Parts: sequence; structure tokens; C-alpha cells
Amino acid sequence: MTTKQAPIHSGFGEQTTAREVIGNRRLDGVIAVVTGSYSGVGLETTRALTGAGATVIVPARTLDKARAALNGIDRVEIESLELSDPATIDAFASRFLKSGRPLHILVNNAGIMAAPLARDARGFESHLATNHLGHFQLTARLWPALRKAGGARVVSLSSRGHVRSAFNFDDPNFERRPYDKWIAYGQSKTANALFAVALDARGEANRVRAFSVHPGAVVTDLMRFMPEEEIRSAVATSNTISILKTPEQGAATSIWCATSTQLDGMGGVYCEDCDIAVAVPADFPQPRGVRPWATDPEQAERLWTMSEGWTGARLTA
Repeated sequence: MTTKQAPIHSGFGEQTTAREVIGNRRLDGVIAVVTGSYSGVGLETTRALTGAGATVIVPARTLDKARAALNGIDRVEIESLELSDPATIDAFASRFLKSGRPLHILVNNAGIMAAPLARDARGFESHLATNHLGHFQLTARLWPALRKAGGARVVSLSSRGHVRSAFNFDDPNFERRPYDKWIAYGQSKTANALFAVALDARGEANRVRAFSVHPGAVVTDLMRFMPEEEIRSAVATSNTISILKTPEQGAATSIWCATSTQLDGMGGVYCEDCDIAVAVPADFPQPRGVRPWATDPEQAERLWTMSEGWTGARLTA
């Protein structure tokens, strides 16, 4: 059953915080994995989940940085993982599966933005490799634990940046077209949304539901590749079209998609401001809403098949 891409009027909004979404609800016994969870929006996602009683496994590229950021937060486990290195993804997933634990929540939060042209060891452009393919492989490897939960949710961090580009199936790695860091980022964010569409279609029968999320405009370490002047310009532009969110507000939609009973029985939709986003035409002039190329089931299936081929990762029992 396909969930309609239309707001459900949740009662929350763009200024809602992650902890307000959870309210008094307890998540004792819930196991979560949150990538990129030791800074910015990911850190606030971790704080909200652990504060409600969940245990959060933190896959970290820099272990010392993760330990320092998460110091004093209970129910956190830090593990080594680098999303652009497939071997570390497989090793992380293998360790988790050997623990025998179910996985109730997977938040694919980590990412890079506006990075100069770089390629991973396999030749994939860095935004595609890190933002999409790394999370695709991680989710596929953790699939048995997601199924074991008997009701799990996968949250894929997309962005308003999806407006910048549909997925270019003919030249996804910028081998024949000029490299543009914003087009590369936008394409990867479209991929994150399409991933949720295709994953939900596969997961519904196993009670694994998937959502993609625009967290809002938040100043975080995600901007590390941007010159100071470009950051100031981006912040000024954001302030003219929507509020500039705090990390606590930026984490709210992820937490809503991961935990809210309002979404029971739903999935495969793009969400923003703690609600399902409105579907808008490709030429829609305002920044809100989701463009058609980010929710198209045929494009989602095409990308899924290509991603299986690129990573060698497939959903298994």
C-alpha cells in the first residue's frame, strides 16, 4: 500500500524540537543506529533517542571526536565505520548482527555537502559514494536485524537540495559532464529520497518502513567544505525563505519519522517540518515541498537496481 505524499497535519511545525516530538514517550529496549551522530543534527537525534531510553549505536569515522562529543550521554555505543569504505561497513554490520540484537531504528544521517571533486577507491563521486551508496550498503547489510525487530523504521536524510538535480542515470559520477558541487549534492539528496521509496516497497511486508527527511536549514559541520563568504550568503538566503533552525529543531523530523505513532502503517514518503511534505510540480517556485523526481517509483527502482550492482549489496533474510 502506497502512502499518499500529502501532509497529515501532525500538529507540529518548523520550530518543533526533537524532544518535543517524543514528549513523555519511553523508548526503553529500542535499539537504534544513527550515522553522523556525534555532531549537529545527528548528535541531537542521539540525545533525543537516548533521553527517552533507547540505546544508540554510533558508527564513527573519528573515534576520539565521537567519544568527546558523546561524553556523558548514557546508552551510547561507539563503533568504527567509514561510509566511503565498503570494508568498514561490512565489518560494522557483521559485528552488529553477531550480537543477535534487533534493530528498531536506523537513521542514515551522515553526509557531505558542496565538496570539491573527489572519488572513492571504486571511482564513485564522493557525494554519491558517501551520502547514498554507503548508506545503501549499510542498510542492506543490517536488513536481517531490521526484520528481526518486528517493526522497524529507516530514516534517510535527504534535503531541500534535491531541488537542484534529479538523479542523472547517464552520468552519475561526472565523467562526461563538468563537475558542479551543488548538482552533485542535489543528485545525492534525490538519491536519498528515492532510496526510501524503494526500500519501503520492499520492507512493508516485513514491517520495515522507510522515510526520507528534509531537516531544514541548519548551520552545522556539514558546511565544512564551504568558504566563509559562501556560508554567510547561504545563511542570509535561508533567512529570507524560511527560519534558520537550531540542531534541536533540525533533528525533529528525523525523530518524528523514527518514532511517531502518527506514521504507523505509513512509509515511502518525503517529510519536512514534522509532517509529510506536499508534492509540488518540478517548476514550483517556492522552496517547500518535494519535486516529482524524488518520489518517482520507477526512478527509485532503477536506482535501487544500479545500487545493488555498484555495491554488491542485496537484502537478505
